[in-house]
Amino acid sequence: MELDLKDYIKVLRKRIWLIILIVLISCIATAVVSFHFIKPVYEASTKLIVNKADRQGPDPMDLNTVNMNIRLIDTYKEVIKTPRIMDKVVEAHPEFGLTADQLVDKVRVSSVNNTQVMTLIVQDKSYDKAAAIANAVSEVFQQEIPLIMSVDNVSLLNKAKPMDNPVPVKPNPKLNIAISFVVSLMVAFGLAFLLEYLDDTIKTEEDIRQALGLPTLAVIAKINEEDLGVPDLSVQRQAGETPGVTLHQ
Repeated sequence: MELDLKDYIKVLRKRIWLIILIVLISCIATAVVSFHFIKPVYEASTKLIVNKADRQGPDPMDLNTVNMNIRLIDTYKEVIKTPRIMDKVVEAHPEFGLTADQLVDKVRVSSVNNTQVMTLIVQDKSYDKAAAIANAVSEVFQQEIPLIMSVDNVSLLNKAKPMDNPVPVKPNPKLNIAISFVVSLMVAFGLAFLLEYLDDTIKTEEDIRQALGLPTLAVIAKINEEDLGVPDLSVQRQAGETPGVTLHQ
């Protein structure tokens, strides 16, 4: 059976309350979980710049040196997450209570193409702890990289600063609710059309025409007893009268 736009709108209007109920329940549930059950996650970051030339190399402003430093960033991004760096951080900062593998999971390093700046990002349920980890990893990396690669071309641009009122990066309740609204609306639409497809009962003249291919000659409307003028039998029984019998003297 082919449906046109009017038929689709008719199906949606027929199931409108089901659609509203599904969307409302989904959005409310998402809001409750986002605000009360998901613990907030905070993010702190430091910036490192690769700009110092090797002590035995050419002028730091030389274009070849700059290009070499840019290419080295990909290597540095991997070196930061190696046990050589993380084990040093764990050893120097036992107060974190983390293993080297756990530190690797928390640390993310990014860079912008064609720049000499690296951003080291750490996420944790405590902003202060995230900032402390980011600073510690950056400092250890800056100290160790000359020993690992025999170059001293990494400088710390800025540390992660403490904040009085940090804003969590996760969860994002507004985004979660918006996603929940869109997904639940799609699910509700799909469910409405599925129920309509499974409903094979005949309710209208158009249903008869589509099912049998025959025109409707007559329609018998549903008539109540009040419309026929028939007295209410239940009322007669309560009054002690015999239904359908009239007594005369």
